Formats: sequence, C-alpha cells, structure tokens
Amino acid sequence: MRNEFRTARGRATQGLIPRHAGCRLYSLLVTRDIPDAQGGQIRASTLELFFDLVFIFTATQLTHAFTEHPGWPALGRVVLVLALTWWMYSAYVWLTNEVAPTSTARRTGLLVAMFGFLVIAISIPGAFDDFGLAFALGYTVVNVMHSVLFWANAGAQVSAAALRLVPPNTACAVLVLIGGCVHGWPRYLLWAAAVMVQIVTPYVFDTAGFVIRTTHFCERHGLVLLIAIGESVVAIGAGLAGENLTIALLAMVALALTLASMLWWAYFGMDDERGERALAAVPEPRRARLAAFAYGYALYPMLVGVILTAAGIRPVLTQGHRPVPVSAALALSGGVALFLFGQYCFRLVLRLPRPWLRLFGASAVLATAPVGVVWAGWAQLLVLVIVGYVPVLADDALSMRAGEHNAYL
Repeated sequence: MRNEFRTARGRATQGLIPRHAGCRLYSLLVTRDIPDAQGGQIRASTLELFFDLVFIFTATQLTHAFTEHPGWPALGRVVLVLALTWWMYSAYVWLTNEVAPTSTARRTGLLVAMFGFLVIAISIPGAFDDFGLAFALGYTVVNVMHSVLFWANAGAQVSAAALRLVPPNTACAVLVLIGGCVHGWPRYLLWAAAVMVQIVTPYVFDTAGFVIRTTHFCERHGLVLLIAIGESVVAIGAGLAGENLTIALLAMVALALTLASMLWWAYFGMDDERGERALAAVPEPRRARLAAFAYGYALYPMLVGVILTAAGIRPVLTQGHRPVPVSAALALSGGVALFLFGQYCFRLVLRLPRPWLRLFGASAVLATAPVGVVWAGWAQLLVLVIVGYVPVLADDALSMRAGEHNAYL
C-alpha cells in the first residue's frame, strides 16, 4: 500500500517538478498527495491536536491578562487579540482540511506556524506596550506560512480559491505589522482595521473552490473549543494557589466545575453532531460560506465567553464568602452569556432547532451578576449554575421528546 501511495504521488507531481538538482527544495515542498484531493472524509491528526494546544495558550494568556487588569479596556484588548488570532487559527483548519500534514514539508510548515502562534501568545501581556512588534512578527509568520502551504500543496481548484484570499490576508499582516511598529491609539486602530478586513472577507471574496470535509472540519473546531473549556477547569485550580482547602472552598470548587461542565454539555450534548450533519447536508459551494459563518463567526463569541468565564472564576473562588468586584461578577455571568449567545448564532446559521432557548439562557445568566456584587460570590455561582442548566436541560428534554438521540441522557 505504501509503495502504491508513493507511485500515485509521483504521478501527481510528474511534469510539475523540475528535474535539476537546484529544484530539490521545491520538489520537497510541492507534493500534491492524491488522497487529499479526492473529497473523502479525514480525521484530525495528532500534530493538529498539538497545534491546537499551542493556539489555546493564546487563550490562556488572554485569561491571565484580563484577570490581572479587569475592566472594559482589558476586555477590548481580549476581543481584539482573539479576533486576530482566531481568524488565523481557523484558516489553518481550512488548510489542513484540504492539505493533510502527511509529508515532512507540510509538518515542518505547521511547526513553523506553531512557533509563530507561540510568539504571539508569549507577547500578549505586553502586546499593547513593548511587545507589539514581537506580536506582529509572530502574526506575520503565521499568515505567510499559511499562504505558502496552501499554494504549494493544495489541488489546482483549491489553490485558486486560496489565492483569492491572499490579498485580504496580506492586508491584515501589513496592518498588524505596521501597528506593531507604532504605539498608543494608532496601534489599536490599525489592529482593529485588520479585524474589519477579516470580518468582511467572506462577504467580498468568493469561497467557491473550497471543499469542506465536514468530519474533520467540525472535529477540529469542536476540539479547540473543548480544550478551551478545559482551560476554565485549569483556572479553578490556579485560582486556589495558597488558599486553605476548607469545606466551603471545596463546595465552591464543585460549583465551578459544574459550571464548566454546563458549557461542555451545552455544545457537546447534541449541537456538535447536529452541526456536522447540517453542514454535510449543504452542497458546495454554499457549504464553504456556511462553514465560515457557523464555525468562524459563531464560535468566536463562545471562545470569548470561555475566556471571561475562566477569568471570573478565580476571584469568585478566593472571595466567594463575600461580595465580589463588579468586574469579576460581570466576567463570570457575561462569559457564560456570551457562550450561549454564540450557540444561538451557531444554531441560527445552521438552522438547528430552538435557537431561541440559547438566547433566553444568555439573557437569564447575564442577570445573575448582581447576586455576586450584592450578596456573595458563592451565591452567584450557585444561581448561575441553576439558571444556566435549566434551558440546556429543557432543550435536551424537548429534543428527546422529538425522537433525537442524546448520548449523555
């Protein structure tokens, strides 16, 4: 089988790769593997999971940054930085969905991109101060490597589609790079302009030519969301450093873990499988555009919500027996509300049942913030868990009544 694969690969590149020795590097990079272009379903590789872990370090750093300096300015920085990095992470999901990391050159390219993401994450604490240029350089590495890997390895049809996205991606890289060279409000404006370019790109540039393999595509986005939710569990442990493990504190830990499990249940109870089925039922090229909206735009507020929830859990655990700061209470309730709002958008885009229940849940959990400010952090956690779980379980009950299968009930 391996020899047949090598023979097929040789036929795919015959006539495309110059024969002289000076082009050996080119021949290593340009390797169009036949299995990638057949439209069959593929699964996420271990290297891609490694890639996800490196990207999630960005979310971890954003959680730390917001925890250290909570408030509206910090929230704006979280929203801005995550928007820039989430766009590029999702772009790499599209890349590996078409070009599996099955060769040394491709794996090396992904490792270079991982280095870029790591530089981005390390520079986040000072991204709007002294580390702005480091952030911009890391972003540029990620951006350029994405274009190179797509151009060099994808099939002709997808390469043409990817080339249409080179101008907006290049514009984003230039804006971020110039922003990293200036200080103060011009950096904010330039990076915000890069985000605006990202937002309008799916509307302006045609996505026809991309072939979405739904199993891999949905799995990758689901895995990164799962890892992000896991980071909220890490935040529970990190928030207890130096604390005495009393019965009251352990009770709050149980509430915090229950809250994290509610986020997991809300999406992975049914919506992950529903989303994959709904996306698979849509024909190309409409599927590619729908994938951009459902798994790009809609998952973004869910990730912001996870970051804010993790940031809000820490002060609630350490000050749970007394009223908590407004910033912590809003981060906790607002984070869960954003997560559910993202699910509302996800369901709306894919036409999944009962999106209104998620919108109702988002409104309800947001209203729990005053409980922590007026009464105590533990009370807010308790009310938040109850209010958050009610619409999720009600939705599951309605689904089961309609004959849908839930593996967790």
